[in-house]
Amino acid sequence: MNELLVRGPDSEGTTVTKLALTKSPSPYDFLPELPGFTLTSDDLVEGEQLSLDQVHDSAGGNNISPHLRWSDYPPETRSFAVTCFDPDAPTVSGWWHWLVVDIPSNVTELAAGASSVERLLPHTAIQMRNDFGSFGFGGAGPPPGDHPHRYYWAVTALEVPKLGLDPDTPNAIVGFNLTAHGLARAIILTTYQH
Repeated sequence: MNELLVRGPDSEGTTVTKLALTKSPSPYDFLPELPGFTLTSDDLVEGEQLSLDQVHDSAGGNNISPHLRWSDYPPETRSFAVTCFDPDAPTVSGWWHWLVVDIPSNVTELAAGASSVERLLPHTAIQMRNDFGSFGFGGAGPPPGDHPHRYYWAVTALEVPKLGLDPDTPNAIVGFNLTAHGLARAIILTTYQH
């Protein structure tokens, strides 16, 4: 169990309050709220553990990006971004597993394995460098014996057709741009532990 210390002045000086957290908050709790839309997958099940297909090969998996399909997004959407983020990685900045930007607004589905097969992604789409140091999808790979990690698979509807970023743009800047240009966001939350 984590504890969060909250400090605040009172009439007699400074108080310290401990709040018990059963799990860390969603990384999206700290961003401006966006409307949602529908995100489904033939490979991901909300709240369930990932299959070995979405696990990194270094952890015994197949490292295949999942199928994703989305609908009911705002009509003014000009492009989409797809991301996968693990806030439970043993770092202060989490772990980015997949970032794809500049997906045209007429594309509403990515096939399983789209990350590794060039012709399955739209030609305008840019796969950013993930935290494994490679371009494209890097599957789940938490340390063996670690607690279950959460994987936030997000599709963000954007107000611009292109973000104007190159594939080596740092992930924090990509995230900043998704927040700055986001119209709506859909998320599937999965877990993995081994």
